[in-house]
Amino acid sequence: MPDSTLSDDESVLARLGYKQELHRSWSGFSNFAISFSIISILAGCFTTFGQAWNNGGPIAISIGWPVISAFILVIGFCMAELVSAYPTSGGIYWWAAKLGGAKAGYYTGWLNLVGLVAILASVAYGAAIYLNTFIDLFSDSYAGSFLGGNYLYQQFFWFAALTVLITAVNIFSSHLLAVINNVSVWWHVFGALIVVLVLVFGPDSHQSLSFVFTERINNAGIGGDGDVTFWFYVLPLGFLLTQYTITGYDASAHLSEETQGAANAAAKGIWQSILYSAIGGWILLLAFLFAATNTDYINSFDTAVNPYGGGSVLAVLASSLSPALFKLVVFISMSGQIYCSTACMTSTSRMLFAFSRDRAVPGSGLWSAVDAKGVPRNAVLAAATAAVVLTLPALYESPSGAPTAFYAVVSIGVIGLYLAFAIPIWLRWKEGDSWQPGPWTLGSKYRWMCLLAVGEIAVTSVYFVLPFSPAGWPGSDDFTWTAVNYAPIVLIALLAALFVGWHASVKHWFNGPRSNIDA
Repeated sequence: MPDSTLSDDESVLARLGYKQELHRSWSGFSNFAISFSIISILAGCFTTFGQAWNNGGPIAISIGWPVISAFILVIGFCMAELVSAYPTSGGIYWWAAKLGGAKAGYYTGWLNLVGLVAILASVAYGAAIYLNTFIDLFSDSYAGSFLGGNYLYQQFFWFAALTVLITAVNIFSSHLLAVINNVSVWWHVFGALIVVLVLVFGPDSHQSLSFVFTERINNAGIGGDGDVTFWFYVLPLGFLLTQYTITGYDASAHLSEETQGAANAAAKGIWQSILYSAIGGWILLLAFLFAATNTDYINSFDTAVNPYGGGSVLAVLASSLSPALFKLVVFISMSGQIYCSTACMTSTSRMLFAFSRDRAVPGSGLWSAVDAKGVPRNAVLAAATAAVVLTLPALYESPSGAPTAFYAVVSIGVIGLYLAFAIPIWLRWKEGDSWQPGPWTLGSKYRWMCLLAVGEIAVTSVYFVLPFSPAGWPGSDDFTWTAVNYAPIVLIALLAALFVGWHASVKHWFNGPRSNIDA
């Protein structure tokens, strides 16, 4: 890369108020690769397939995926325009502070940070589920003996172990991470292709087009099949599959200070990662649906009949593939999820670094420190610890056997991130034509795109704090705390703490982004 290009990047960063501290070793492809890896169709499409199957069935997947993906692409376009103008590691937080002042930046930053921690936790936990399953496929005694045969303890053990592994990888070197993410792209492309081919040629039979595009399933225990409750409550809950899978693409913004030609490369990294993931994910999900012929087995929540969980993609694979092909697909997905977890840790730590650099986080001096290799080591360790703590409720089983705690962490990640996205997008819309864009711009299309993006985020955020089953409703005869979607509890507590903190202290000393260079 010519020195002039590198100097241009440093000049843009200097105009935004920062000196170059992180090592700018990432290419445009590497920037795209980290968002593509975090979106990870080998992670979200596998781990949250059951959410859509049980809440809507095939139509929530075959039709819901492309519809929701189109909305998410609009959100991505709006964010691409913002990162082109402001290519900093602070990303979403920095945009909000620049456009709406310190208060907007403060709330946005914390929503973004908590959302990133939750996404990190959920992806690593999902990888642990698949690792636990993969080990079990090679041992007749493992499931009943390891950690007393308690599968929740087993999964949490591997979750903690994987968190230690990806923490070590992130601490080692920024250049190594770029290489890993480049490899991850091709693993996701060819891995997904292999899975699709296995599901085309492996099963003895396939479902019909009518089943894939019209069949409805309601395993939530809420309402009936096809009534008003189904269409306006149950089915939208199934859309969490898409909204969760296609997220984390703000990583292209968080890694912009380590990317060459960031004003263009980071913008393209955001929208291209969304588009390619949406296409690849839809093909992969359709392959699952066509292979889902044993619906009685897949719909069973009786662990004696279906040990993989009602509606899970593991149940689809186990009922349609030979043992050897089943192991192959689980291995491909598990590896993709580990790649994804590594990228999530990178994005989360860079956000914590940037937010701490502006002194918005307690102990900011620790989290904004950079080691000799240009890595915010303490921020990586803090992100890992927070992810483990947030996932502790997953140690308790819900009455239905469904992984309610896992889906709650998923919801926290989705809502936290998308609310953080909505704030700067709304503020950019309010700026109107007076706003100065970067080299990648929407032109006049921002007028309807920004409003559509904010509207979609508002609607989905309401749905994803609702209970997933009747037992999660306070006042229900079957109510139990282990069935509660604790996403609203965490988010309300966070917003309350931010409100009190802002008015009691923060507003008196926090002024938003702080320059670390001389004029």
